[in-house]
Amino acid sequence: MRKLIDSFRRSFSARLSLWVVSFAALVFLAAMSYIFFVSRRYVREEAILRATQVVENSVLRLNSILEDVEISADNLEWLVYRHLDEPESMMEYTRTTVQSNPVLSGCSISFEPNFFEGHYYYSAYSGYIGGNLETEQEGDEDYQYFYLDWYLQPKLLNQPCWTEPYSDWEQDDAEDRQTQRMVSYCKPLTTSDGYIGSISLDVSLKWLSDNLSPVKPYPHSYSILVSRGGTFLVHPDPEKLFYQTIFTEGLIDPKPELDELGKSMLGLEAGYRRMEIDGIRSYVFFTPLNATGWSMAIVCPESDIFGRFNRLRRFIIAIDILGLLLLFLSCFRVIRKSMQPLSDLARQAEDIASGHFDTVLPENTQPDELGTLSRSFADMQSSLVTYMDELTRTTANKVRIERELQIAQNIQMGMIPQVFPPFPERKDIDLYASMVPAREVGGDLYDYFIQGRRLYFCIGDVSGKGVPASLFMTVVLNLFRAAGKQGLLPAEIAHQINETLTDGNEQLMFVTMFIGAIDLQTGKLDFCNCGHNPPVILPPGGNPVFLSCKSNTAIGVLSDAVFEGEYVDGFKDTPLFLYTDGLNEAENPGHELFGSDRLLAVLGESFTDAETVVKRMQAAISDHVAGADASDDLTMLCLEIKK
Repeated sequence: MRKLIDSFRRSFSARLSLWVVSFAALVFLAAMSYIFFVSRRYVREEAILRATQVVENSVLRLNSILEDVEISADNLEWLVYRHLDEPESMMEYTRTTVQSNPVLSGCSISFEPNFFEGHYYYSAYSGYIGGNLETEQEGDEDYQYFYLDWYLQPKLLNQPCWTEPYSDWEQDDAEDRQTQRMVSYCKPLTTSDGYIGSISLDVSLKWLSDNLSPVKPYPHSYSILVSRGGTFLVHPDPEKLFYQTIFTEGLIDPKPELDELGKSMLGLEAGYRRMEIDGIRSYVFFTPLNATGWSMAIVCPESDIFGRFNRLRRFIIAIDILGLLLLFLSCFRVIRKSMQPLSDLARQAEDIASGHFDTVLPENTQPDELGTLSRSFADMQSSLVTYMDELTRTTANKVRIERELQIAQNIQMGMIPQVFPPFPERKDIDLYASMVPAREVGGDLYDYFIQGRRLYFCIGDVSGKGVPASLFMTVVLNLFRAAGKQGLLPAEIAHQINETLTDGNEQLMFVTMFIGAIDLQTGKLDFCNCGHNPPVILPPGGNPVFLSCKSNTAIGVLSDAVFEGEYVDGFKDTPLFLYTDGLNEAENPGHELFGSDRLLAVLGESFTDAETVVKRMQAAISDHVAGADASDDLTMLCLEIKK
């Protein structure tokens, strides 16, 4: 061992190879640990999703089947009421019901004693006996049906119900009887004279088990179904069916996990539990059948869920160990053989690093990494000067683009009115607006002008950002002004703009807008909201509220879109605040939105004029974002028509 250690100390190739392999081993260990951790989590999540879908699909199917049973009872009830004077017809109805519904193992229409004259017992029953569908009157001294649960429950509850599991007899002949376990859906029959009997539709527990047992997302998983009292309706162990509940094992040997599962299932909860079932760590996925009060679960052993994952993990670990050994041997041989040319290249590389780009590198024609490295250094020498020239040109182009964007911003801002007050000769108009693009240029817009006796105004937000949005915004502004100058109502303006924008809109751009027109004499506000944020009304002496707007589509989306206008009378002395979603969606460094509640809170403070409203809102947003970069353009407009 000492000689081996000394040889490693004297051999740089061996030491370097050992360091490389050790580092690789650490990387592999960290990577594999993380991969195994994440993979196991993904396997677990996939298993949860898979099993949850299976149990939910099974419950949906079972609910559908049970609903069919209930519908059959409703249909049968209608026939019974129509033919109460024909007791013999009840036999045919029960037989037809069982024949038409393969879910049913039996059906009975039973009546109170002496309901039919001359018949103390009358219970028309049809069911499968020995594999054949038989019809009979089952009531007699030996079978006094009106004392049985399936008859008494609907009578006492006076409503339809599903019974707990019970045993009945399947009879081939007088000497051949065997127990049949079932549940029944029972529906009371009543008239103005009171309770007259019941309808009972039977579903065999064996049928339920045969239909649910094959449902298994994994080879060794199995299904269970419990009644609302906790009794097992379906279970792979036949001895537990009918005679045991989900709490039975816990009574003999306390099992808190099983008790909690039972309480959750009987509480009609849905979810999953990781617990030990019959000594096997398993996942139990459960969901209720709300119509019946039953609950279904699928038990999936962990060995099924993670079996393939564990085998793959052992295989990968073995491959990694073998790979590291081969890596060490390969590194040792390659490094020892290649060390001399590498030393030569290192000396020349030091010259280049010191700034001597014209240093001649030793020629290396080998096709391996060292040869590639030598040629790469040679290529680097020839490209450094070119790179410096390109960097200079790129810097110059960037400066030019920034200058052009600044010019574009100036042009864009020059297209929207920015002189306030906008109508100094009009003391009845108080209006102020601002627009702050998220980039050099943006897609928000606002505008206003007086045409006749109306003040037209709008605010909008073009889809997208940057230069394309700014160009689209320019078109929208021109269309708004042209339509408004014609004296059109807001809805007509929206329609005219939409027709123009959707014609040849290959980029599929659109704009949300709020268009309004206020009659300066009467104070009537006509408006049309085209997919935009609703404005806020600031009633004097009241709390700010959002203006109720009908829903219209954004402009530029559909060529045949219909825009519906609205109006409000007497809108004088009522400030109106309009904004784009850059306000309520402004985020702070913690990604918390400014939101509508803060918007209304700020507007609820006492303000004197429109400019104060806008500037106070700007200050509130600035405090909220706390220096975070703006994610969207921000535009606000506040106006008030005074009496």
